[in-house]
Amino acid sequence: MEQLIDDLIRLAFTEDIGDGDHTTLCCIPPTAMGKSQLIIKENGVLAGVEVAKKVFHRFDPELKIEVFINDGTEVEKGDIVFVVEGKVQSLLQTERLVLNLMQRMSGIATTTRKYVKALEGTNTRVLDTRKTIPGMRMLEKEAVKIGGGVNHRIGLFDMILLKDNHVDFAGGIEQAITRAQSYLKEKGKEGMKIEIEVRNFDELEQAMQVGGIDRIMLDNFNIEDTKEAVRRIAGKFETESSGGITFDTLRDYALCGVDFISVGALTHSVKSLDMSLKAC
Repeated sequence: MEQLIDDLIRLAFTEDIGDGDHTTLCCIPPTAMGKSQLIIKENGVLAGVEVAKKVFHRFDPELKIEVFINDGTEVEKGDIVFVVEGKVQSLLQTERLVLNLMQRMSGIATTTRKYVKALEGTNTRVLDTRKTIPGMRMLEKEAVKIGGGVNHRIGLFDMILLKDNHVDFAGGIEQAITRAQSYLKEKGKEGMKIEIEVRNFDELEQAMQVGGIDRIMLDNFNIEDTKEAVRRIAGKFETESSGGITFDTLRDYALCGVDFISVGALTHSVKSLDMSLKAC
């Protein structure tokens, strides 16, 4: 997974700098030295400091970074996160990429922390989804963890998740589950978890009768039906609620006893946290 982050940084520099940062190159001597500091401009949860280090060192290994606040810390407007020192040309050419990554990651961590706090006192954990910006997934999921959330599957390769379209194309709940089980056995991947999405109580009963699964996702169940579904499952399988759940109804679903609630909003529509890199 580290390779994916390295590839993202490489692509981002190619996209931003191209054949050269002509603005910087035309007015800043290559020998000029300076410092920049990262300043927080609104309250939130900090994420992306470790990634910023990778960006700086990837572009210029001689840049020196002094960190004052670490990932996962709740920050306030005016806080200084770190100071980076070295060639001014390097500081200017890395500035926007560091800000883009840290602002988005911190926005995700801040939103996630809000959801986590809303679930305090329950046994329910908040999950992210695959609703991420292409190429940014590893960093966005890391930001969810920094905010206190839990990662769902990373991609299509690390868990079987039989959703409604899989079920419909396979011909039903039983066919989808048994084919998944056979596939994992054939490929020597018996340790991979199987989750199935159900849309109603009929599908729930079918899934429970077939068995051989790890988790059942209750898709667009209302709160009363979620309570009943959790009662029927009664610890036999992990439970996950998904679909139609807002921040205002989050805790009500948690109080139904589900193990997880997956929230696409942690990543797909988050507001970035405002911060800036200024010469100092």
